[in-house]
Amino acid sequence: MSTILLVEDEELNRTLVKAVLSRSTEPAVRDAEVVDATSLAAARDRLAAGDVDLILLDMNLPDGNGLTLARELAESGGPKPTVVAVTASVLPQDRAAAIDAGCDDFLDKPYAAADLVAVVSRHLTS
Repeated sequence: MSTILLVEDEELNRTLVKAVLSRSTEPAVRDAEVVDATSLAAARDRLAAGDVDLILLDMNLPDGNGLTLARELAESGGPKPTVVAVTASVLPQDRAAAIDAGCDDFLDKPYAAADLVAVVSRHLTS
């Protein structure tokens, strides 16, 4: 079973993501364990505690920009989970900044449930 780290400070967004993923018809998505973090600090703690296969990473968090964490993971030199930037910042330069920081994919808010499932499925089954 895969583990998804959902880094999102808004409770409603966390609840919606978990509901969408748990109701997916894609077994790899539906059966994944979703753990959450509401800040960069909490995300770092969770990453240090064990295996994470995929991170859904909000960009605007109470203690900084999610790209900071993406850069840290990319620069660590070790194996890293797949990182998907999830943000309402949808300008081309925002997408480029996320990829440059080490994100593997980009999902802009608001998104359709099917888009979320497709992104997660693509990375958990590849």
